[in-house]
Amino acid sequence: MLRTATCGQLRADQIGQTVTLCGWADKYRDHGGVVFIDLRDRYGITQIAFRMEESSEIQQLSSTIRHEDVIQVTGEVVSRGEDNKNPKLATGEIELRANHLVVLNKSKTPPFEPRGESLANEELRLQYRFIDLRRPALQNKMFLRHQLTRSVRNYFDELDFIEIETPILGRSSPEGARDYLVPSRVHEGAFYALPQSPQLFKQILMVSGYDRYYQIAKCFRDEDLRADRQPEFSQIDIEMSFVEQEDILSAIDGLLARMVKDVRGEKLPTPLPRYTHAEVMERFGTDKPDLRFGMELTDISDLVEESGFGVFKNTVGSGGKVRGLCVPGGAEKYSRRVLDNDLKNLVGEYGAKGLAYFKVANGGLDSSIAKFFDEKEQAAIVERMGGNDGDLLVFVADTYPVTCAALAALRNHLAKDLELYDPKELNCLWVVEFPLVTWNEDENRWDAEHHPFCAVHPDDVEYFESDPSKIRALSYDLVCNGYEAASGSIRIHDPAIQQKIFDLLNIDAEEAEERFGFLLQALRYGAPPHGGIALGLDRWVMLMTGTDNIRDVIAFPKTQKASDLMMGAPSEVDQRQLRDLNIKIDLPE
Repeated sequence: MLRTATCGQLRADQIGQTVTLCGWADKYRDHGGVVFIDLRDRYGITQIAFRMEESSEIQQLSSTIRHEDVIQVTGEVVSRGEDNKNPKLATGEIELRANHLVVLNKSKTPPFEPRGESLANEELRLQYRFIDLRRPALQNKMFLRHQLTRSVRNYFDELDFIEIETPILGRSSPEGARDYLVPSRVHEGAFYALPQSPQLFKQILMVSGYDRYYQIAKCFRDEDLRADRQPEFSQIDIEMSFVEQEDILSAIDGLLARMVKDVRGEKLPTPLPRYTHAEVMERFGTDKPDLRFGMELTDISDLVEESGFGVFKNTVGSGGKVRGLCVPGGAEKYSRRVLDNDLKNLVGEYGAKGLAYFKVANGGLDSSIAKFFDEKEQAAIVERMGGNDGDLLVFVADTYPVTCAALAALRNHLAKDLELYDPKELNCLWVVEFPLVTWNEDENRWDAEHHPFCAVHPDDVEYFESDPSKIRALSYDLVCNGYEAASGSIRIHDPAIQQKIFDLLNIDAEEAEERFGFLLQALRYGAPPHGGIALGLDRWVMLMTGTDNIRDVIAFPKTQKASDLMMGAPSEVDQRQLRDLNIKIDLPE
């Protein structure tokens, strides 16, 4: 080994020992007769002292060291003395008095310093990701990711699960997001698809008798990106046989408790609370509610259906809803300009035609539209909303889906602005009983809410013919801090019922065999009852570290345009490669 210790290892106990360290020059200070260099590796920092009296040769060489040079240093561990200790460093009680120095590699002047006080812009950091990854903050996130995956593997190993890899090159199944396609050279004109998930393979594993499977799986989706999405991502994929829904939820409760304990040293109370999809939509307007704060949605439609305010009255009369939020202390916080512009524009992005608001004062409503409500109506609204003097009441009058979307977004915005929660807190819950299907107005057909393989709630089979919108699926999402952190379902193991779902989705038997024949074939050969779930690994690392940018927890992420700035991918390819694949590029003008 080129080193006998790491830069974060040495303590007062090692004083008097001779050690060799290797690392990157982090800071350089010349104090006239003594040169100090902070030497850095992923374990920490050790201060190196080069003294003139030790060796003029080493002193001269040390004066040539600059930021990010890679060096090897040998010397004696000595005390810094009481006055020179650095309590900010784990190695702050000691320094290495160098007697030997080797420059292993010189560095060009870096475009930014890994330990700089201010971050360079993200585009530059992604272009020079190999330097960015030297930052201690990023290295800590990569180590936490390692801890989390280790915790996952240990937990499932103790429960007798088996880790099995499923293929990366598979068949295109255009469900939901777009596939990434890979042309085949051998099979002319045919394409593989990169997996959006191992869904079909893990179900086949259940048919094959591997009753407890898991995998840290790489998945790909060609979709528009956000701060919490990447085109390629990792998920903790799980499938179990001979189980019911509660068995899976309980197993994941245990996994989360283990992860939080191993990674953050905290206790996560279990079992996690269970909410139905209908309940969270009514109370929070979203199937991904953030429960670190209250401020629930309230329906006042029955109180205003005969009011003098035409917007409210007409909305209720046409079958819509008037729903709102009580913002504690918001009357002073938010000016009329902010309400009429910023917050109105925010709800407008989700389809709302406007935002009505009142300030609670003297037990009544204070607003330009308060005159349309008599004293009794005002008192009833304040009571229903749980308002107190100084609170702000905001309302959206529209269809039920619009009130959900607009108020859910407003709720999250206001809570962050008012600092109603601790950003380091983890608040998790289960959402169960999702609708099996949703109506696609554009294409005049039913779409699967999750995917076409979800089992039907046994109480809702009667609605197949009468009203499919009432059918609940045995599906479930795990939500943490307002993010969907896992999703799964009990699967259909009877091929006849599977075809019934396909029929509902306008997938006839011939098309079903063409697209999913290998799964249907497997189901005909003794498929056990089974179910599973997948947790977003990248998202869980993001939640555990408290960042809101998923690129911070992936070693080599893509930009929001799915580009790798370091490698320059995607890129054009050689014409010979295209000829081998019988592909001709025909770009639009």
